[in-house]
Amino acid sequence: MQTLLSALAGIAIAAAAAPASGQRFRADGPDADAYGRRQGYPACTALTYLNEQRCRVGALSGFDTLFASRVVQAPAMPSALARAAAEPVVNYQHNGRTASLDDYLDRRPVSGFLIARDDTILVERYQYARTDKHRMASFSMSKTLTGLLVGIALGEGAIASLDDLAQVYAAGLQGTEYGRTPIRALLQMTSGVSFDEGNSGLQSDVYRLAVTALGPPGGEAAVKLFNSRYAAPGEKFAYSSADALVLGLVLAGAVKRPLAEYASDKLWKPLGAEADASWAVDSKGKEITYAYFNAVLRDWARLGLMLAHDGAWNGTQVVPRQWVLDSTIVQRASPFWSSLAPGAHTAGYGYQVWLNPTKRRTFQLRGLRGQFVLVDPASRLVLVQTAVRHSNDGEADAELMNMWRSLIGEQ
Repeated sequence: MQTLLSALAGIAIAAAAAPASGQRFRADGPDADAYGRRQGYPACTALTYLNEQRCRVGALSGFDTLFASRVVQAPAMPSALARAAAEPVVNYQHNGRTASLDDYLDRRPVSGFLIARDDTILVERYQYARTDKHRMASFSMSKTLTGLLVGIALGEGAIASLDDLAQVYAAGLQGTEYGRTPIRALLQMTSGVSFDEGNSGLQSDVYRLAVTALGPPGGEAAVKLFNSRYAAPGEKFAYSSADALVLGLVLAGAVKRPLAEYASDKLWKPLGAEADASWAVDSKGKEITYAYFNAVLRDWARLGLMLAHDGAWNGTQVVPRQWVLDSTIVQRASPFWSSLAPGAHTAGYGYQVWLNPTKRRTFQLRGLRGQFVLVDPASRLVLVQTAVRHSNDGEADAELMNMWRSLIGEQ
């Protein structure tokens, strides 16, 4: 099967100022009426979207209308993105059959989908009447943004060492188990503090964290709900949104300014983002760093393309190169290392980044309900997806990974 990378040799590239002929917009999508098409895809109120499917499209493209948020300002002039004059054909194998991108979008509740390479958009699709002006919710993709900002703060000296305890910078956590946790363990999700991410029901740790952080009393009080330890820091991996929220409290204490402002100056403006982003804040005005960063699809692509270039974009090293490299491999200190064959790449976790089980180093930002930014530095290829699933869907994830392997020539 011809891969996307080999097919690109015959695709002409349009000038950045040319009409966006490659964009494709669709007013419906799979099960559109269930997702609220007849009501204009309402956002409803607060967390209504959790249980009412008709609210999900509107909520996940208008999250900052539901909860207090701080603007992440874009620069006056965005960085240029070229566009392929024709959309390349995307085919892949899944469950023993050949499928196309159209097949995938006809079956999966995807709101936005984009593929780019270097500085060129190859595919850009929208469903459920979403457009390139909607700020799409990211959920846990925000964790990677937080990790990148930690790397920048470390490089600037605002954070002295990853071996410092959280309470050095987050004074409100003094004397708690999270306060006694090193920053490195928070980055790698190895805090050892008990938190169950697996259950998403209304009695779950994740729900308690969200309700407490989004409403009074706020994020610091939310993480203090979890103050027992099942392992010493660094010993065991257990994915935890609470770890990422503590990491945000550490970062805010280190840089001594709102994280939306810091993200604007250190990420959004150097990236040349084309639109303001937003970040939900708690009742104390602190950003909720395990989720709730919202941005237009092409700016998610710019972020991925910067990572595909090892932290560089438009001639500027936005994130320290070594930090990007360290964040996107299995570290020797990680619990994943013991199961890793020398020179191999396996599913795992870096610094707030998921590592893909591919033959070479590729990685992903991943958020609840089908949010992804997939990155391949070798080919400088990026795939962005936003979606409106009820929850995580292993079968849909497997299909997306099969498409990704085909795109990078590994299927």
